[in-house]
This record gives sequence, structure tokens and C-alpha cells, in this order.
Amino acid sequence: MRRQFTPEQKAAVAMAALKGDKTINQIASEYEVNPTQVKLWRDAVKQGATEVFTDKRTKAVRSKDTERQIDELHRVIGVRDAELEWLKKKIHGLGL
Repeated sequence: MRRQFTPEQKAAVAMAALKGDKTINQIASEYEVNPTQVKLWRDAVKQGATEVFTDKRTKAVRSKDTERQIDELHRVIGVRDAELEWLKKKIHGLGL
């Protein structure tokens, strides 16, 4: 049976690996985790650390702009669909 680790446990292992006062193998044996897994969790924390310091306001602005663009594109598609249906009816009415 595989062991399940909580996010808190993973964070503790990763932080211990980031401290650098013990080797990966020492940390792995202390927490009873595979050394490869310790490295993966440590690297995940390193990569995710930049997201902690990103400006959340710019993400919100980008997301609002994206939503506006999507809404506008849906509107344009709706207009095109209505025009296409109108043209089909006119062509059908002409007998073509």
C-alpha cells in the first residue's frame, strides 16, 4: 500500500531539504520518504516560490481582459450565425 502525504508533510520535507543543513538521504530517512521524492518536492517548492511574490492584481486585470475578449468573440459568433441563417432562408426562398 502506498503512503499518502498531506500537503503539510510535503512542505515540511521540502523546507528541510531547502535548509541545506542535512543531506537529501538524511532527510529521506528521517521522514521515511524516497530521496527522489524529497528532490521532487524541494524542486516544486523552488518553482512555486515565484508565484508567492507575483502581483495578484495584474492576474485579475488580465483575467478580466480575457473575459471581455471571450464575451466579444461570443457576440461576434452569434451575429455571424444569425446572418448565416438569414442568408440560408433567403437563398432557399429564391429556389437556389
